[in-house]
Amino acid sequence: MTQERIIIFDTTLRDGEQSPGMSMNLEEKLLVAEVLDSMGVDVIEAGFAQASNGDFEAVKEIAGRIKNAVVCSLARAKSGDIERAAEALKNAPRFRIHTFISTSDIHLKYQFRLSREQVLEIIKDTVALARRFTDNVEWSAMDSTRSDRDYLCRAVETAIKAGATTVNIPDTVGYATPDDYGQLIKYLKDKVPNIDKAVISTHCQNDLGLATANSLAAIRNGARQIECTINGIGERAGNTALEEVVMAIKTRADMYPFACGIDTTQITRASRLVQNITGAMVQVNKAIVGANAFAHESGIHQDGVLKHAGTYEIMTPESVGLSKSSLVLGKHSGRHAFRERLNELGFEIGDNAFEEAFHKFKDLADKKKEIYDEDLIALLDTESRREDFIQLESLHITCGTVGPQTAMLTLRIDGEVRRATVEGSGPVDAAFNAIAALVPHRAALKLYQVSAITQGTDAQAEVNVRLETPDGKIVNGHGSNIDTLVASALAYINALCKLQTLQKRETLLPNASPLAAGSGKK
Repeated sequence: MTQERIIIFDTTLRDGEQSPGMSMNLEEKLLVAEVLDSMGVDVIEAGFAQASNGDFEAVKEIAGRIKNAVVCSLARAKSGDIERAAEALKNAPRFRIHTFISTSDIHLKYQFRLSREQVLEIIKDTVALARRFTDNVEWSAMDSTRSDRDYLCRAVETAIKAGATTVNIPDTVGYATPDDYGQLIKYLKDKVPNIDKAVISTHCQNDLGLATANSLAAIRNGARQIECTINGIGERAGNTALEEVVMAIKTRADMYPFACGIDTTQITRASRLVQNITGAMVQVNKAIVGANAFAHESGIHQDGVLKHAGTYEIMTPESVGLSKSSLVLGKHSGRHAFRERLNELGFEIGDNAFEEAFHKFKDLADKKKEIYDEDLIALLDTESRREDFIQLESLHITCGTVGPQTAMLTLRIDGEVRRATVEGSGPVDAAFNAIAALVPHRAALKLYQVSAITQGTDAQAEVNVRLETPDGKIVNGHGSNIDTLVASALAYINALCKLQTLQKRETLLPNASPLAAGSGKK
């Protein structure tokens, strides 16, 4: 018997990016989109084309790059939005227009100031307009879980009659519980006469921590698409986490007897990519992708796992892309073993880049006794920035209980070597002041976060930095190194490189550049 398929609709690049501080530049969006496509996501919501020129360009670029997934753009129930979405998507092999309007009385009265009948007319007209551009149209009833059920049924029926092939029932404010959300889906299945002509979709916010549970309740009651994000990022408390619903379906086939096309061995890779780009690190006890997801400290648990992994692990680390053995390489490892491990981790690099990475690996192995997968991922991430316009040449910090803390810094900026010696209130402040002296800018530091990539006192440090420009643009920088201060400098520099990219693309401050190379002491 063929299992029914659950469509995985990923909105990391749209709803996920709406989280405060999690904006991505075009290159970062393309990286995430390509990973989503590689892992088998069915639909990639690439953005909101009408929101800005930057969003339009991102949707357009992703539409022209993605080979397998359906590429989607969100659009309000307005003709301009729908036409803009169609223009951005036109080069995609397969695309979807996703339009929405509220159906709850509280939204209609206070936000839209429309009557129920007016909304039904808008649904009919805008869905029909979207159908002129594609036969793959999704319609969403915003705030559906606080809508009158019978009116919601009328709205859904109207959308399907107008040509919607997917109807989304979003829990926009995270109000639902699994019982009532599942019952709502069943009610629609039973009451909407043409519901068999469309796929029912879920989009659950996590305000009560129930997004994943609600999505799973929905598919048990007839929904066949789940809208979700990597690591559950999204507005407010976030969205349904892709990794959670996918692994629940894979692990509990007795409860969820459905097919799912996701290559789960790429989940960890996708999670780490999104963490590095957004600076939003998942909590250590986060399901599936947290650092402790497969860690066992209790003696009873350790004893059981050593005897048989199934005693305390309901899925294997390998099933989500973690290596069976965390220790993979050392200073005596050769090129063949190094390349094999990179291939296993999903990295394919050219010969020149491989040689550079191999030499960096050897240097790291001389400093660190044990090299973990996380170390290799960090190393490749650092190597990928070799073309950035700012390169760290050297950093020497004087610090300790007897001040002042001083940073002696050398940067290569657009090929030119520049140096500065600057004091600060602590070693990190001194390093950042030195960078700002060589690369003046007007962005404010909003986040500085340090974590260890692996265990041990020789673990590499992973640093995330968030900068905000005077006009509210936000960029995130990421850096890793065995030296925490070097990792901090790399993260700050990475953020400044992204800031320059923003400056070039959007001319953030026409009369005063937020980032300009220079020299002098801060």
